[in-house]
Amino acid sequence: MSSQPLPMAPEPGSDPAAVAELQAEVRALAKARDAVILAHNYQVPEVQDVADYVGDSLGLSQQAAQVENPVIAFCGVHFMAETASILAPEKTVLLPDLDAGCSLADSISAPQLEQWQQRYPNAITVMYVNTTAAIKALTDYCCTSSNAVAVVNHIIAEHGPDVEICFGPDMFLGAYVQKITGHQPMHIWDGECHVHAGIRPDDITRVRGEHPGADFLIHPECGCVTSVMEYVAAGDVDAEGVQMLSTGGMLGYAEQAAAEGSKRDVIVATEVGMLYPLQQAAPDVNFIPANAEASCRYMKMITLEKLRDTLRDGSGEVKVEPGIAELARVPIERMVSINP
Repeated sequence: MSSQPLPMAPEPGSDPAAVAELQAEVRALAKARDAVILAHNYQVPEVQDVADYVGDSLGLSQQAAQVENPVIAFCGVHFMAETASILAPEKTVLLPDLDAGCSLADSISAPQLEQWQQRYPNAITVMYVNTTAAIKALTDYCCTSSNAVAVVNHIIAEHGPDVEICFGPDMFLGAYVQKITGHQPMHIWDGECHVHAGIRPDDITRVRGEHPGADFLIHPECGCVTSVMEYVAAGDVDAEGVQMLSTGGMLGYAEQAAAEGSKRDVIVATEVGMLYPLQQAAPDVNFIPANAEASCRYMKMITLEKLRDTLRDGSGEVKVEPGIAELARVPIERMVSINP
């Protein structure tokens, strides 16, 4: 290891030359290690820019399953790196900061899930991908926000309209899925993402008042989901301007807007990191955060400096125990195979 002092990760507003220099170093190290860099949409812009692939949870899972490189540098949070390890057990999966966790994943433990399943012994368990490997090992189907409705509809088609479903851990996504599918025998865990739960109806009312006529994109994990549905049903919010979309769906919206040459205002209710790839996809659209403080501190723990160190040292390896991985792979592969 070099004894020379290492450059610190650039902060927002840093010298662009320093950012570019560190990005070049990261790319060179990735090439030398034959590593692919995967990054979530919520990562800081300078990390997104250096990644080989940027996407949502489903897209990242699909990429991890298909990667040919022997090393995956995963710029996300811990459960995402676990998922990559489960889907690609022969690969070395590196997480630049092993403390990058997830409040939603922490909202349910394996013993809690087992107790819940004992209350509903005939139910099929569907768990959002934002969960630990131990939770996935107890699960029948995983899902992401982009295919949760498709997964539940698939289960209903396979098992009939009376099938019981235990859905967790995100209560807002669960309420959204139940509303869209109309499936009543569905039990929903009382968990939440602290960032999305913090985007409240008052935020929506304020920002829509400031930008009348703006389209409104809302992630189904948001705490305002139920209220917005009620506003739409009552006619208080124009249904034409409201879309419930995963982060991947939001990116598709941006790409369509760019193809149309649109210059509209668009309010976005999700983690603020998503605004960067949206703006990149549609530079002429004015994307406005529903809550500018909706930032995930765990996602922002990954920096260029930490990514550089991981690639240089081979540190931060995430490896799921084989027995757990074998059980967890089944619901994840089911998730990956069911497209929205």
